[in-house]
Amino acid sequence: MIEIKDLHKSYKTGNNSLHVLKGINFNVAEGELVSIMGSSGSGKSTLLNILGMLDEADSGTYTLDGVPIKNLNEKIAARYRNKFLGFIFQSFNLINYKTALDNVALPLYYQGMKRKERIERAMAYLDKVGLSPWAQHHPNELSGGQKQRVAIARALASDPKVLLADEPTGALDTKTSYEVMDLIQKINEEGRTILIVTHEHDIAEMTKRIVNLKDGVIIDDKKVDQVKALQYV
Repeated sequence: MIEIKDLHKSYKTGNNSLHVLKGINFNVAEGELVSIMGSSGSGKSTLLNILGMLDEADSGTYTLDGVPIKNLNEKIAARYRNKFLGFIFQSFNLINYKTALDNVALPLYYQGMKRKERIERAMAYLDKVGLSPWAQHHPNELSGGQKQRVAIARALASDPKVLLADEPTGALDTKTSYEVMDLIQKINEEGRTILIVTHEHDIAEMTKRIVNLKDGVIIDDKKVDQVKALQYV
């Protein structure tokens, strides 16, 4: 599903250059649930941005579902993102003046789907995350856990190949974090490929594989015995 070979990325900082990713080799098979860990400055956010087509590597190759991701203009990158990827963010990134239903339906609008079909599909995904009774509520009327569930429904609505989650539990208390991870585990069990960037070891242990980054290189990549979030919920 994802193939990365010898990926390098540097950023200019004044007269200097900061080498953030230093030859990353990384494959993810369809249906995997992978966590990417590392301290601040390890390169995990840069890697996620490249995977999400929000940034581009200086060298190396990135192939997503058989499609080489290189030299994309913003229009094509946006189309590929909409086709291949769903995003879940720590800060939820919901639009405050839109209802939960309209937030979930938004990616479908950009796909050109007709309104009736958009609303039906968005409602089905809100139901999937247990929030159909809150469909007409705005984000400021929802708890943190409910906002993240809306964000997950929005990420799933366009039926992406891969879900990319950047610290999806970072703004939540422990109990709510485990409830969100229980939902993510269930989505993965349906066959969805999911990558999670996290600095929390208990969250990483709820995935099936942990990749550790340090100073721009992968220092450890191992499959783990998954801890089920449900036992803590």
